[in-house]
Amino acid sequence: MARPPKPVLPLRDGVAASAVFCPPGPWPTLTAFLAERLPRVLDWPERLAGGHVVDDAGRPVADAPYRGGRRVYYWRTLDMEPRVPFEARIVFQDEHLLVADKPHFLPVTPSGLYARETLMARLRHATGLADLIPIHRLDRETAGLVVFSLRRQDRDAYHQLFRERSVRKVYEAIAPWSPGPWPRTVRHRLVEPDGEQFMQMQVVDGEPNAETRIDLVEPLPDGRARYELRPLTGARHQLRAQMNALGLPIVGDRIYPVLLPHENPPRFVAPLQLLAREIAFTDPITGEARHFSRDAATIAPP
Repeated sequence: MARPPKPVLPLRDGVAASAVFCPPGPWPTLTAFLAERLPRVLDWPERLAGGHVVDDAGRPVADAPYRGGRRVYYWRTLDMEPRVPFEARIVFQDEHLLVADKPHFLPVTPSGLYARETLMARLRHATGLADLIPIHRLDRETAGLVVFSLRRQDRDAYHQLFRERSVRKVYEAIAPWSPGPWPRTVRHRLVEPDGEQFMQMQVVDGEPNAETRIDLVEPLPDGRARYELRPLTGARHQLRAQMNALGLPIVGDRIYPVLLPHENPPRFVAPLQLLAREIAFTDPITGEARHFSRDAATIAPP
């Protein structure tokens, strides 16, 4: 039997509705079920009374004796969500893609402390495009270009570009100056350790799974330098971990070489000096050669 189509529910401040499936079970009321299933949400009675939990048709669901076999929907909110005091800008948009220049400190998608204060939620709110989905990610601390797909039917084709490493990306970073030699291609095997240091990718022996072409752009007067980074793979924290492995940790990095305590609330100062400057690929939907940069976004002839 075909699955029924996903209901189209309105965005709230750019945040899409989250679904909760209600299985058969012994809960006396819907409130009791939601409180057990999602215990970090402390105000289920108020949400239900205020009409902020709805059914497939968007109709408010009242608290009542529990009934399984259905889905209900709610909008994620975080009472203590910090406001990120920097704005993104749209550098390109057509019927298939939207490209945004993300500031430092703004997450791409909801996680941890952030739901509305994300690039995806802000862009959805500004454009009204509920199906806007990023086709790749940047760390919260990294600034620069992020590409979004506008249509659900295109999404997998764009994701496949990244799975097949068919995307050319250029980053800039500021780090301590080194005589090189430059340019050079570095290869490491990066793994995520267990325990308290799980945030720090570790360089270990074995077949490389991270490869980056690095070049010196210019020395700076303070003993630092500007570098161009061209990743050929997409391992987690690849650029940060590989620069650190060279003894050249990126300025402002709170993870490498030393994992610093989490700031709560964040201070939004001393950003990581890493910037996603360019991205290019052959569009799998249109066949066009796409090349986007922070200064200009162009469609080159195929």
